[in-house]
Amino acid sequence: MLSKRIFETDFTAALNEELAKKNMTVRELADLTGIPVSTLYKISLGERDPRLSTIKKIVAVLEPVRNRFIAIIAAKFLLDNLAIHEFDLQGKKIGIRGYSANSLEDCIIAAVHAEKEGASGIICAPVLASIVEKIVDIPVGMLRPEQSVVSEAIKTVVKRVE
Repeated sequence: MLSKRIFETDFTAALNEELAKKNMTVRELADLTGIPVSTLYKISLGERDPRLSTIKKIVAVLEPVRNRFIAIIAAKFLLDNLAIHEFDLQGKKIGIRGYSANSLEDCIIAAVHAEKEGASGIICAPVLASIVEKIVDIPVGMLRPEQSVVSEAIKTVVKRVE
C-alpha cells in the first residue's frame, strides 16, 4: 500500500515498487493523474521531490477509495445475522464485508485476504485483534459483546453443568 509504504522508505522507492506491483508505466500513471510525464520520471528517478499535491494525485490513482470496505471476521452464524452491509460516515458510504472463520488459522488467513482485497480496516474478536494488528497495516477494531450476551452465555453453561 503506497500511502503506508512512503513512511517506511523514501517516496521514490515506494512509488517504483507500487508501479511494478501494478505493472504500470510512468507514462500510464501520468495519463491517469494529469501530472506531466517529465515530472513523474524525475520523481521516479529520485531527481525531484514531489509536492504534496502531486503525492495526493498519485495516491488517489494507485489507491482508489471507491471500493473501500470494513472487514468483519467472525463465525458464519454471526455474519449471517449481520444487519448492516454499508455504513454512512459523514456522507461517505463504506461497505461492510464479512469473512467467515472458525479457527485461529482461518482468522489470520481472513485478515490477510481482507487487506489484500482493499479493506480499510478489520473488526474481529478481542483475542484475535492483537495478533491481526501484527500482521496487517490497516486499523483493527474489536467486537465487544454486550453484558447481556455474556450473561446469557453464562446461564447456558451453568445449565449444562448442573
